[in-house]
Parts: sequence; C-alpha cells; structure tokens
Amino acid sequence: MSPRAQNTRRFLLLAVVAAIVGLVIGLLIGRFGIRSDNDDYRITGISETFVQDADPTISEEIMDNINSDNIRQYLRELTEYPHLAGTDADYKQAKDLQEFWRSVGLDETFITPYDVLLSYPETKDESKMNRIFVYDSAGQVRWKSALYEPILDPSENKSNVVPPFNAYSAPGDVNSTDLVYVNYGRVEDYRWLAQNTDINITGKIVLARYGKIFRGDKARQAEIRGAKGIILYSDPEEYADDSENTDVYPHDWFLPESGTQRGSIYIGIGDPLTPGYPATETAYRLNESDPNTMLPKIPCHPIGYGVAKTLMSYMSGDQVPASWRGGLNITYRFGGPLKQSGWKIRIRISTANTRRKTYNVFGVIRGSVEPDRYVLLGNHLDAWVFGAIDPSSGTAVMKEVSRVVGNLVRSKKWRPRRTIIFCGWGAEEYMLMGSTEWVEQYVKNLGNRAVAYLNMDMAIEGNYTLRIRATPMMQSVVYDATKKVLNPDNTDTQFKTVYDKWLHAFPNSDKTQPRILGLGTGSDHAAFIQRAGLPSIDFLYTYNWDKYRIASYPLYHSKYETFKAVDEFMDRGFKCHRASGQVWAEVARNLADSLVIPFKIQDYANKLRDGVEELDRNLGSLMRRNSIQTDLLYEATDLFAAEVASFQKRVDTVDRKNPFAIRGINDQIMLMERAFVDPEGLPGRPLARHIVFAESSTDSYSSATFPGLVDGMFEIEGDTDEERRWEIVKKHFSVVLHSIDSAISTLRDVSSFMPLSDGL
Repeated sequence: MSPRAQNTRRFLLLAVVAAIVGLVIGLLIGRFGIRSDNDDYRITGISETFVQDADPTISEEIMDNINSDNIRQYLRELTEYPHLAGTDADYKQAKDLQEFWRSVGLDETFITPYDVLLSYPETKDESKMNRIFVYDSAGQVRWKSALYEPILDPSENKSNVVPPFNAYSAPGDVNSTDLVYVNYGRVEDYRWLAQNTDINITGKIVLARYGKIFRGDKARQAEIRGAKGIILYSDPEEYADDSENTDVYPHDWFLPESGTQRGSIYIGIGDPLTPGYPATETAYRLNESDPNTMLPKIPCHPIGYGVAKTLMSYMSGDQVPASWRGGLNITYRFGGPLKQSGWKIRIRISTANTRRKTYNVFGVIRGSVEPDRYVLLGNHLDAWVFGAIDPSSGTAVMKEVSRVVGNLVRSKKWRPRRTIIFCGWGAEEYMLMGSTEWVEQYVKNLGNRAVAYLNMDMAIEGNYTLRIRATPMMQSVVYDATKKVLNPDNTDTQFKTVYDKWLHAFPNSDKTQPRILGLGTGSDHAAFIQRAGLPSIDFLYTYNWDKYRIASYPLYHSKYETFKAVDEFMDRGFKCHRASGQVWAEVARNLADSLVIPFKIQDYANKLRDGVEELDRNLGSLMRRNSIQTDLLYEATDLFAAEVASFQKRVDTVDRKNPFAIRGINDQIMLMERAFVDPEGLPGRPLARHIVFAESSTDSYSSATFPGLVDGMFEIEGDTDEERRWEIVKKHFSVVLHSIDSAISTLRDVSSFMPLSDGL
C-alpha cells in the first residue's frame, strides 16, 4: 500500500473514532450534565445522588436492631481468656474480629501489624519475679508480697494471667531504710512536703496511692525528685468504699484487698523507639537509653491495699493531714526510717522491654457518594488480663453496631454516603501503640479525608448515666443522638431519654445542657486529635459520681475485671451497653450520611471564648505584668466568632442541589479543626500539636485549654530560668493568635477572601 493510501486510511479511522467519542460525550452530557431551565441551574442524572439527603428512617432501624443479648454473648466470648498485647491471644482477637466483620457483610477487612517496644514481667523464675520485701537489721526477710492475686472465683482460674506489674518500669533491685508516703504523688503533694516537713525524697522509696493523675506522671515526679523507687497502691477510699459499705468482689463490684491495678507508666504515646513515625519494619529506631524515648528510669511496682496496709504498719513519722488520709483502718504517717532500727524495704523488679508485633484490624463500609471521606469508630482489643470492662465491653458493642450496619449494607437496604471504618486497635494499654502508629503512617491521608474519630474505650464503667469527653464540634451531634435514645433504666420514669438523665447527672454551669468533658491522652483518640486534628469523642456509661466518690470503676485493670463482674453487678441485662451502642451508632450514622456534615462550629467559638476567660481568670494578671497583651486574645476570639456566624449563614443558605457548593462547605467544616494543629508542636512537646486542647504536662489523663501557655507559666515566678521561660511563653502566645487567624481564614468564603491584617 502506498504512503498516501496509508495516510488516507489512518485519517478515516481517526475520524470514525472521533465521531464515536463525540457521540458518547454528547449522550453523557445530555444525561448527566448541567442544563438551564429559566436560568435556574441544577444538577441532573448521577449528581442527583450526590445531593440526596439522608434517609431519616435508617436511624431508628439501626438503633432498634442493636441487641443486648448479642452484646452479652460477645462479651462472654471476648473475656474467656487473658489477651495481653503482643501475645498469641492478642493476635487471635484481631483475627476473630476480622472474620466476624467478613461474616456480617462489611466490604473489606484487613490487619496492619506494627513492631513496637512492649514490656513484660518475669513469670517463670520465682527468684526473679517482681516482689517487695521487708528485712530486719540482721538481713532476714520478715515479710514479702505475694506474686499473684489469689483466685476468688472459678472463672479466674485460667493460664497466662500476667502477675501485677507496671509496664516500662526500669528493672532494678533497690533497697532503703526509708519509706515515705507522698499521697497521690502529684507536684502539689511534693511541694506541700517541702514546705511543711523536713523530709527529703532523694535516695528513698516512696509510696503513692493511685488516683487524681496518670500513674506515669506519679513515677515521673518521683524520678525527678531523686527517689530510688516507687510503690503504687489502690486505696479503698477510691476503689472499695461507698456510702452503704457494701461487700467487695466476688460479691459486688468493689475492689478486694488483693486486687491490683496494672498499667503502663510510659508518659509518651505510641512506640517509644520511633517517636513521630510509624513502627514499620524499615523504621529508624532510637536506643532505649536515648532520653527522647521518655522511658522511666526507676523501678515501679503496683500493690493492693492489703499489702499497702502491711507496709504502712512498718512506717514511722508524724501523722499526715486529713486530706492525705485514705480509707485504710490504720494511721497514715509520712514515714522516713522504718519503725525498727536498721530494717529495710526492698523492691525487686525484673520487668523487661522487648519488641513485639501488635495488630490493628479494620472493617470498612465504602461510602456510596463520598467514599473518600471517612468516619472512624474505634476500640482497642488488648487487656491486662480478662478486660471485661476495659476494653471488651466496648469491643462487644462495636461488634453489635457493625453487625447491624453490615447487615443493612449486605441486604442493599442502606449504604452510608461516606465511608465508615471500624477500627480495632492493638496495644492501647501500653500507651496507645496501635492507633498512634497508624495515625503516624497515614496522617496526611487522614488530615485530608477523615471527618471524625469516634472512640469507645469501654462501653460502661457503671449503670447510671452517659459520660462524654469530646472536642467542641461534637457537642451538637451527640446532644441530638442522645435525645433519640431511650433511658435504659426503665424504672427511672422521671427521665425519658439518655439526654434527660445525662442533663440531670452532669449539667453544665448554667444547667441548660449536659456537660461535656475534655479529652486528655487516656485512650486512642489522642493521636487523632494531636497529630491529625480530627474532631473526636469518647463514649461511656458511668456510675453516680455524687454517690460513689471513687477514682474509677473499682476493679480497674485487676485480675477481677471479669465477665462475672459485668454480668452480675455492673449492667444486668446489658441495657447500658445497648444504650452506649445506640448513641455511638447514631452519631456515626449522622456524620456519615448527612448531606452537610452536622457540626456546629458555633460550639467551637463558645468553647474558645470560655477557654480565654478561664485563662484570663487564672493567669491574666501574671501575663499582663509580663507585657503579654491578653486583649489580643479576646479580639482574636471575637473575630473568630464573627466569622463563624457568617459561615453559618452560608451553611444555612447553601444551594443543596449544587454538589460543588455542598462539597465546598463540607471541606471547610472538616478542615477547621486542623487549623489549630501546629506542626512545631507545643513548647517542649513537639508531638502534642493541638494549640487549643491537649493533655496536661503534669497529668496525661486530663485535658488543658491553651496547654502551651498554661504549662509554660506553671510555677514560672522565681524560677532560676524565668527570663528564658517568659520568652518561650511570649513566642507561643503569638502562635496561639496565628492559629486562631488560620481557623478564621479556613471558614472564609474563598471568593471574598481578604487578609486578616492590613498590609499583608
């Protein structure tokens, strides 16, 4: 064939292809395009799905189908054996949950392992196991602690029960002629000792009761002050006493004298060897001796209050003030040298750190319209022993919520607008290992795509009312959900809904709404807030805080936290489990299925203003005396509130038939919280990055507002480095103002965007 003929043939072929492509495009435009109808532009065809609002009947169907009997059966199975992180039983829980999610119709399931530093006590050689001894002046053992908690109910008689220990305790064998009682081991307790006694902690062993602050901060404060070691115990005032003087486990929910609270004393979150980055196979790892690991440097050991009473019987010294006394029937003394001259107390700790695999498991329901937008529901799987409350009550509820939602999807009755991801986290008890490593690995993806993180560390710790910890934008969403869920206590006819009982039990300052508490780093929400800037919430049914003046549910992290305790004492009939699940499911459905993401940013503006006023009340005078213009903070929050009001008007009037307008509004709502995340982090805490909300530097469990400022000014006056510290505070104050400006710009209409200051 001649070149001319070849060219002609090629031209005809291209013309035919172009005609076909043009015809197809024309048909697509005619079917799915934008067309004019009297200048009223609307989206037709496939985009009508994009602007379709949620089906209101699905909410009721999801909540009605959550079944208490199923939750009870799941919990029985989950708590049959211990499932400590990094063990075969821990991996089995992840695999079983993956198989369950496959069976109930979730679209996709997968497991992600991480290689993290965990910590375990010696369990085979009794001569090396963790123990406390008392020696007489001749060096003879006069008393020693038990190695295990005794079996009080046949259900506890299982293998692989780890003896009481504090994870990441430094190993060591230390002794001292002095034992000093330091109350809760807080900064203010040591300050009181220094101001009112001549006791010096250096070189001594200290005894502190659990409660008030995170146990790791207790160990850290003892280490800072030169203590050789620290013993932690659960005082009956916080864990066994109530107004009716009822019995203890196995006859009630209160802690018996042998019950011992295990727990981590690592004060970071995530893998200590890979801070800020995921603990993958190829990750660079620090040496354990590197100070950036923040690993404890002194031995620490937990005991029950029966052992504590024995130790106190050996203590000398003056009586402590009334506020330092607990519930033991013994005289509480400051201590010092033991009563008998030459006697010593010894702590032998063989706890060792080792790298182990931990496993996260995920179940995914893909969104029908916006599959690239994620609503995440999470609970951790690992437990110190049986974990019937922490975490398995939450795991059981998550299984039931996922069953109900999965069945709706499988039956093609419903599919959420946005993707729902169920998350089972590994090694949370060791300080949030699985969730933190996953967030570190996918932080950019989450920052761009995730709507919110909904955590349920445990479904219940009591049976009285709901308790919520959350970031501000979750407020209206959870209020709406709780108004739909009936009060699970059908004998309490005064309160019809969960919201009604919650308002009665935890009213805010003006008693118009239930009080929502702040989020520290006590569970898997921490990395989602601090690293990714996601609106987050934690759900829990709790006890009557007015009736029970206790630190937490009494059996916390002990061997006695069993299915029996939940089934017989804490939630008979599993009605509160069901109510927790209904609220959790409804919040998730609303966020995943509403056309416009139902956050009310006005809630954030109100909380921000409250935080500024609290800061001013507590530290305003000090700030002004040191040339910090607190008026600038008020002005910034006023500007933020004004922009929020303007933004809300645009939300209220948005063209709900225009998918581009809806997507734009939703993106602004999603990104607003991220504006408060600073990549440099807080002063001295580069991995705590949320400028407005973060954990307290002296108590990881509690939340602080404007934490960088509050921590920076903590005991600053008279400090030997006061001048340098003030410069850090002033710099961070400017960062706070910048973050508020960034949030304002996030909410502005791009078409009318203007700089916040003239001349910029």
